[in-house]
Amino acid sequence: MNRFNLKVFTRFWAIAKLYWWGDEKKGAFALLGLLFVLLIAYTQLSVVLTQQQGAIISSLSAKDAARFWRTIQIFLGVLVVYVPLFAGFSYVQSRLGMYWRRWLTHNFLGRYFQNRGFYELGNFNTDIDNPDQRIAEDIKGFTQDSLRFILIIIQSIFQVVAFSFVLWSISPNLVFLLVGYSLLGTVVAVIFFGKKLVGIRFDQLKKEANFRFGLIRVRENSESIAFYQGEAQESGKLRQIFDTVFRNFNLLILWQELYFGLFTNAYEFLPYVIPAIIVAPAVLAGDFEVGKVTEAQSAFARVFFSLNIIVSSFESLTAFVASIDRLDTFAEYLESIDKVSANGDLERPTIDTSNSDRLGVKHLTLQTPNYQQTLIKNLSLNVEPHTGLLIMGPSGCGKSSFLRAIAGLWNSGTGSITRPELEEMLFLPQKPYMILGTLRNQLTYPHDSSEISDPELEKVLKKVNLPDLAERFGGLDAEKDWADVLSLGEQQRLAFARILINKPRYVILDEATSALDLANEAGLYSHLKQVEATFVSVGHRPTLAQYHHRILRFLDKDNWSIEDAPQLKQSK
Repeated sequence: MNRFNLKVFTRFWAIAKLYWWGDEKKGAFALLGLLFVLLIAYTQLSVVLTQQQGAIISSLSAKDAARFWRTIQIFLGVLVVYVPLFAGFSYVQSRLGMYWRRWLTHNFLGRYFQNRGFYELGNFNTDIDNPDQRIAEDIKGFTQDSLRFILIIIQSIFQVVAFSFVLWSISPNLVFLLVGYSLLGTVVAVIFFGKKLVGIRFDQLKKEANFRFGLIRVRENSESIAFYQGEAQESGKLRQIFDTVFRNFNLLILWQELYFGLFTNAYEFLPYVIPAIIVAPAVLAGDFEVGKVTEAQSAFARVFFSLNIIVSSFESLTAFVASIDRLDTFAEYLESIDKVSANGDLERPTIDTSNSDRLGVKHLTLQTPNYQQTLIKNLSLNVEPHTGLLIMGPSGCGKSSFLRAIAGLWNSGTGSITRPELEEMLFLPQKPYMILGTLRNQLTYPHDSSEISDPELEKVLKKVNLPDLAERFGGLDAEKDWADVLSLGEQQRLAFARILINKPRYVILDEATSALDLANEAGLYSHLKQVEATFVSVGHRPTLAQYHHRILRFLDKDNWSIEDAPQLKQSK
């Protein structure tokens, strides 16, 4: 989006209607109605205050003390009512904006996690950058700015109507001159500055987000960078990214502060002189009191800035239009994921996945999501309940991709997969996911922890050889950055504890013991057999074979073999 046109309003309404036609619309419209009442009330009072300002000047000019003090009393009386009305209007506006943001954030989060949209976006799409910023910052800006601009427009209409009567009573020429002057300024701002400033601001939002993302990556991978001694390269890369931020911001301030600033400063100061020029002859001729000049200037300014909302709010308006574009493209992408999930990809072949009480594949050919590479070809196998399957092969042969297909993350290819419901399966990657929360939350993830007692959790920690973990960090309810305070081996053992607590029927392990010594590995697999789970492991260590019943070896995309594990051969 790089210019103002009707698409802005179409995209705005596509996002706004989610809330205003949603399940909270009654409360939303009730607050909006209250805002209208407050707006009408304090706008009418502001007209009275403007008239009294002129009367104050006129009474002083006429040296009429009685009229002066009477006018002051009226002015202060109106002000006592005006101030709380205006404060109440601002408060209700903020509350409505907060409710709108909460609803829209929940809506986007729901769609983000539905059908694993977050996974699709993080792995297969490079056009939708920084979804975190779009959910956290763009939604916040959209709701607050939308409400603000809507109310500014409505307020402007009220003020134009109210103060135009004041101007017309003084001089009709003021009204005609004001309308023409405002329209001219708006046309110049939109046509000459609009396209350029919206495009620059959109780029600025993107470049700032990329710089912030680079800093986050350094923080998250600080130890690896330190081991590699990659400080110079990381610093250089961040400097390059920031240079793009700096250059674009220079362009932004050149157009916004210098070029557009020259136009607005000249354009917005003239209205303070124009009313005096128009009214001066009548005042000098004795037809009007001196106070009429102040009254005309105040009313003229009110109407001018009401008609001039695009020019006066141009800086925030350009940011608002950019945020509309970012949210709209994000929403369209999430909607496309929902459609593909519901209808499938009609243009390319996809794997047929169905639920069953067993795990197996038939004539499975697995491809990368872009369909440019075949990883596995014509694979058929079944995993018998309460047994273990070990998958081995060289790096890059498709072992982890096979697990992604089982989990439903990848479906590009042909053939079929039968599996239990995903709720009956637990996947353990090589680098365990440590959530934000307590140690209790870590152990029970991804399920609720309320029904599991402390003694049970402590017993499980002993089984995975972490007997002092709770004591070391202050108990099961301690909150830490667990990915930072625990070693990879401790994280893998903690992840194994989730199996013993959640007791899934099927467990999928992708090199889940790679950071453990052989003794810990043996202990964990013995506990895994005791829960009678069916498990599939990916690994390179030959020692893993003794814990499984069968071995699937990937040689290349056209060759694979299935054999009995060594201890099973011996038993035969």
